[in-house]
Amino acid sequence: MTLSQGSLFGLIGLLFVFLIWGRFRYDLVAFAALVLAALLGLVPVDEMFTGFSHPAVIVVALVLVISKGLARSGALEIVARLVIDAGRSLGSHIAIMGTLSAALSTLMNNVAALALLMPMDVQAAQRAKRSPALTLMPLSFASILGGMVTLIGTPPNIVIATFREDALGAPYEMFDFAPVGLAVAVVGVLFVSLIGWRLIPKARTKADTVRELMELSGYISELSLPEDSGFLGKQLGELDEPAEAAEVKVLGVIRRGQHQRETARTAELRKSDIVIVEGSPHAIDLFIGKTGLRYKGAEQHFANNNSALGLIEAVVPTGARIVERSAMQSRLLYRQGVTLLGISRKGKRIRGRVRKTIIQPGDILLLLGPEERLGEAVEWLGCLPLAERGLELVERHKAVLAVGVFGVAIAAASFGLVSLPLALAAVTVIYMSTRVVPLSQVYEAIEWPVIVLLGSLIP
Repeated sequence: MTLSQGSLFGLIGLLFVFLIWGRFRYDLVAFAALVLAALLGLVPVDEMFTGFSHPAVIVVALVLVISKGLARSGALEIVARLVIDAGRSLGSHIAIMGTLSAALSTLMNNVAALALLMPMDVQAAQRAKRSPALTLMPLSFASILGGMVTLIGTPPNIVIATFREDALGAPYEMFDFAPVGLAVAVVGVLFVSLIGWRLIPKARTKADTVRELMELSGYISELSLPEDSGFLGKQLGELDEPAEAAEVKVLGVIRRGQHQRETARTAELRKSDIVIVEGSPHAIDLFIGKTGLRYKGAEQHFANNNSALGLIEAVVPTGARIVERSAMQSRLLYRQGVTLLGISRKGKRIRGRVRKTIIQPGDILLLLGPEERLGEAVEWLGCLPLAERGLELVERHKAVLAVGVFGVAIAAASFGLVSLPLALAAVTVIYMSTRVVPLSQVYEAIEWPVIVLLGSLIP
């Protein structure tokens, strides 16, 4: 063994030691290894950063952006909600969620698939009154197993495909990994569903509670019924089933300016009615996805495609401009282009219209508007933005576009009409131009530590 070969094996061993130790983040460890390799002469200095321009790294970044678009359009949540049922046994729940996670990971990045399903899995655990630790680890393993089936499912497949092209002149195609990957995924999901979850230490299943993981404020929000709503002409009480499934409480309905309270469960819903609900932002969004209702006042924002929309939470301190005033009195929409979607007030239930409610110190406001104006609006109101809690505005009217474009691209790449990187790049451009993924969120969608890891290890 030559000195350079020994140095290389020693460096690889040192890299694994630091990765297993976990004291330093994996991207820092990989980049430090790259620098050390260049200092030792194992990697030519002029080729040190070629990994960051490698097609595999670019494809991983594109897949992450596309996965963000599919999740943001709500295209996948419909399927997820159809199969999630908190009443199932634990083994059945893990089997179904694991299968769904593996299936999604074949067509999108496995990390993105896991991020999409985790909130729903935690909510199912909450309704079933069990620790999410019993299901989150099996869900994670299933997403890893599913990513092995296709070319774009996981970064290693993309990397090895590009190296094969360099060596043999032809890369792996989209489903070349399927014969082996699918068999491994099926056996792996079966093992996780039947045996694996039983091996989780009992201390971990009791150490955390669902409330600690998903503690969110309850907002009072107003929802309207679109013209094509399937609930028009039905009784208000028929909203209780989807509301219970989404952890939302239907408080009543406003008709002709009058608040019909919970006693009016038999009232038939009309187009002009406003449904009053209470729940966390995520729960209300789940309820909207199940029923097709919409946030009152949000219609004009969705009609304007010139700017990307976002959500922000802000707490009202003493002395804020909006204290002792309502959103309507402050002319919030006219002056700042922002709509007040909900109000959270600890210990008290809000009885009036959201936009007419007098704001008090300590209230938490849920605001919708163009992303570039939200910060300015919060400052103008004199409020303090809360720390990011992963609130995501789901634009479900773009689901057909998102799925259609992605499906055409995958089909074109599978039949060899275009290369996979070109197909994914075209999808990304369309997603950006149609704001399926707003420009401000494109770079946020990319897991930069993963990109640094891959770019550092390839040379």
